[in-house]
Amino acid sequence: MFGKVMLGVLGTTVLAGVFVAQQGLVRVRVVEHKEGGDRVNLYVPAAVIPVALKLAPEEKIREAIERAKEWLPAVRIASKELARLPDTELVEVRDHREHVRIRTRDGYLEIDVESDREDVQLSVPLKMIEKVAQELHARGPAS
Repeated sequence: MFGKVMLGVLGTTVLAGVFVAQQGLVRVRVVEHKEGGDRVNLYVPAAVIPVALKLAPEEKIREAIERAKEWLPAVRIASKELARLPDTELVEVRDHREHVRIRTRDGYLEIDVESDREDVQLSVPLKMIEKVAQELHARGPAS
C-alpha cells in the first residue's frame, strides 16, 4: 500500500514538474542597495497567472481592461511574434544612474533595471503574456 501511495506521489510530482517546465516560470528579483535592504526572489508557475485572472475581482479586471484595451491586441501580437524570433536585444539604455535592458531569451521577455537604489529583474514567458492579453481582450467589451 505504501509503495502505491509513494508511486502516486512521485508520478504527480513528475507530472507537475513537466507541466511547469512546459509553461515556464515568472521570476521577479529585487535587491535594494541600502543597509538592511530587502532581497526578494519570487518564482511563480506561469500557468497560475491566467487562473488567477479568472479568480480576480471582476471590477478590478474591468478597470485593467479599460486602461489597457487599446494596447491588448498589440501586446498579443508582439508577444507571439517575439516568441518566433531568435533571442533579441530590444532595448538597452545606460546613463550615469541607471542601466535598463529589455530582451527576449529562450522564450522569455526579460527586463533588467540596475540603479543606485535597487536592482530589479523580471522574466516572463512570452506565451503567458500572449495568453493573458488574449484573455483580457476576450473579456473586454465588444468593439
